[in-house]
Amino acid sequence: MRFDGLVDTLLSARGAMACAVVDYESGMQLAGRSESGMDVDALSAGYTDVITAEIKAMQLMYAESGDGDSIEDILITLKNQYHFIRPMESYPGLFIFLVLERAGANLALSRKAMRDADMQFAS
Repeated sequence: MRFDGLVDTLLSARGAMACAVVDYESGMQLAGRSESGMDVDALSAGYTDVITAEIKAMQLMYAESGDGDSIEDILITLKNQYHFIRPMESYPGLFIFLVLERAGANLALSRKAMRDADMQFAS
C-alpha cells in the first residue's frame, strides 16, 4: 500500500511542516516528507519510541482489568510547533505523525484531517 497521497493531503493543511507514515514495530518510514527541511527520518525514529512507550503504558494500566482503551492520538506542544502522532486504525502497527507550525495551525481541523486520512484506507 502506498501512503504518499496521505502524506501529500496532510501536508496541504495550513501550517503543516512535516508528515510521515511509520511502522512502529520496525521504525521503518513508509512515506514521508517535510516542507520545512525537518529531518523526517529522525522524527520517525523518535516518534516510534514515543508511541511504543505509550502503548506499553496502556497495556500495563489495563492489564488486570481487561477494560482496555486505545490511543486515539498524542499531541506534543512545543513553543512554536504542534506534533500529532496517531496510530492508524485502518492499518494496525502503523502510525501517522504531522508537525504543524503553531502560529498557523488549526488543531481541530488538523486532527480531523488525520482521522479522515486514516479512514480512507479502511476496508
